Amino acid sequence: MVIPWVGFPLHKLLEDVQPTEEAKFVAFESALVPESMENANSPLFPFPYTEGLRLDEAMHDLTILATGLYDEPLPPQNGAPIRLVVPWKYGFKSIKSIVRISLVAEQPPTLWNTVAPQEYGFYANVNPDVDHPRWSQATERRIGEGGRIPTLFMNGYADEVMPLYEGMDLEENF
Repeated sequence: MVIPWVGFPLHKLLEDVQPTEEAKFVAFESALVPESMENANSPLFPFPYTEGLRLDEAMHDLTILATGLYDEPLPPQNGAPIRLVVPWKYGFKSIKSIVRISLVAEQPPTLWNTVAPQEYGFYANVNPDVDHPRWSQATERRIGEGGRIPTLFMNGYADEVMPLYEGMDLEENF
């Protein structure tokens, strides 16, 4: 989906806290409110939801912390009070309802990479050439449109973000 997010670049917050040289990654943790979150006590998933980015990905201008959409405050179902938006990655990287952001030295564990590492890589860059083990990612269906269309590499942001992955095998590091 193409959403007109309201927010600010994550790098503005990170510049204010001034990461030390040891910080290589940014770890995110979501709210955990079992009484209003279905399956929050599931034995299948280690809640709260966690995600992570490399520090250079987090510092990119396209990585934002969203506080609203469509010129309105962010509603709970879209991740209020604040959520991450990383437009060149698959949606599960854009963690909702953030309550903690940590700068860490080691790659942080993430929910999907923890429970299904063979299916969900840490990077999760949109790459139509790397199929999910159970389905093709070569095409997508946009909400409100009929049929399927080709998935764009990096969701169409390759020119802007490819320098972040120079020298990396993006099929191995999915």
